[in-house]
Amino acid sequence: MRVFRGEFATPAADREPTADLLASAADGVPAVRVTAPPKQVAFGRRDARDPGFEAAKRAAEAAGFPAVERDVGGRAVAYTGSTLSFGVAVPTGAGRGSIDARYETATEALRDALRDLGADVVRGEPPNAFCPGDHSLRVADGAGDASGGKIAGLAQRVRADAALVAGVLVASAADPDPIARVTDRVYGALDVPFDPGSVGSVADAGGPDDPDAVARAVEAAFVEGAWGDGEREIVRVDGADA
Repeated sequence: MRVFRGEFATPAADREPTADLLASAADGVPAVRVTAPPKQVAFGRRDARDPGFEAAKRAAEAAGFPAVERDVGGRAVAYTGSTLSFGVAVPTGAGRGSIDARYETATEALRDALRDLGADVVRGEPPNAFCPGDHSLRVADGAGDASGGKIAGLAQRVRADAALVAGVLVASAADPDPIARVTDRVYGALDVPFDPGSVGSVADAGGPDDPDAVARAVEAAFVEGAWGDGEREIVRVDGADA
């Protein structure tokens, strides 16, 4: 599996490697990237069609979060600069699985990686969570101070030759409060129900309060899982030495 590493200073530059992941998968080689994008609120296609979209972008900018648009589905997601983003690109076509199967594989890999780190997480999400959807992870009830808080949500982008399963992962205990504050403003403009208390983190679930450690564990889970063969081909997307 190709492992893309490296970070960029701007949201626009940080999105560019997504095309490289998809190109790799289209050539038959699955690819993964787990990173901490620059501070931003990333809006989905559904948000862009919402009457409150322009007001929501202004709300994000006023809170100090640049507003960007992403190609995958799902509602707006806030990144603080230490919040993790992950993307796994795999070939599509006959015999290579369905949308549901890819969601299942990715969700299980992410859950198992976090449990191996000591985080007590389960599938699902609390009511009125950020980026609401069927493919999410939350802090288990009774685990830490943010019991039930959502920590991860997944979305998918599918082409004829490749699919990208992407998601957000809240790792640090410092992230839920700023994410909740800006999301409350943005979702208010979009008229999307949101409970600021519904945001959790890997650290809240008993895992490490270290985004880098979490990122490497998630990366390893995909490399060693159903889509990888345990072998890494490191590709630096920022020009640094591999």
